[in-house]
Amino acid sequence: MRYGFWWDPTYILVVIGAVICMLASARVKSTFHKYSGRRSMSNLTGAQAAERILYRAGIFDVSIRHVSGSLTDHYDPRNKTLNLSDSVYGSASVAAVGVAAHECGHAIQHQKNYAPLTVRGAIVPVANIGSTLAWPLILLGLFFSSSTGTLLMNIGILCFSFAVIFQLVTLPVEFNASGRALSILKETGILNSDELPMTRKVLHAAALTYVASAAAAILQLLRLLILVGGRNDD
Repeated sequence: MRYGFWWDPTYILVVIGAVICMLASARVKSTFHKYSGRRSMSNLTGAQAAERILYRAGIFDVSIRHVSGSLTDHYDPRNKTLNLSDSVYGSASVAAVGVAAHECGHAIQHQKNYAPLTVRGAIVPVANIGSTLAWPLILLGLFFSSSTGTLLMNIGILCFSFAVIFQLVTLPVEFNASGRALSILKETGILNSDELPMTRKVLHAAALTYVASAAAAILQLLRLLILVGGRNDD
């Protein structure tokens, strides 16, 4: 039986992916909020902790900036900036320090030419173009004859695959950054033995959001493969 792209039984895969992402997002927000109320014994803010970690790692060309928003923290390798959000930059909570240390982990990866980070950076343009072109090509394929339409949809699926690959490559990058962060926080004594498990929970919850995004992307790709395969069978 042939189904449309707007609604069909395979759409349940998209729904599952959306639910997974919502649950992961809710968990990271609740976990971060919980430990945002626990002030670290070092009394260092996220920005101060980041400065100390970067200095210890011998990184002096990375700027620490304050950006608006909540959990909008990120490291930008293009201009070497460590961007910390409202809830991290000036907060001395164990959650804020952990997130700041995680972003420092990315800066250290960049300094050491960590392979997965390099690969991710290289495929960003392809992934962006692929995710932009994927759906227009797939939908356009619906209006053409079987062979031409199938070709367009297959190209669209190939484009979408690059976005999925980007999500998968992101996983080791994020887990490694969290691992580096926890090691550094322990070695420097920025967080004590009682505080580290709390920060670990925050970073673990954050990492799950990337796992959820990758799972959602894979489910969407699976749906597209099923739909195009069904069209070919018709």
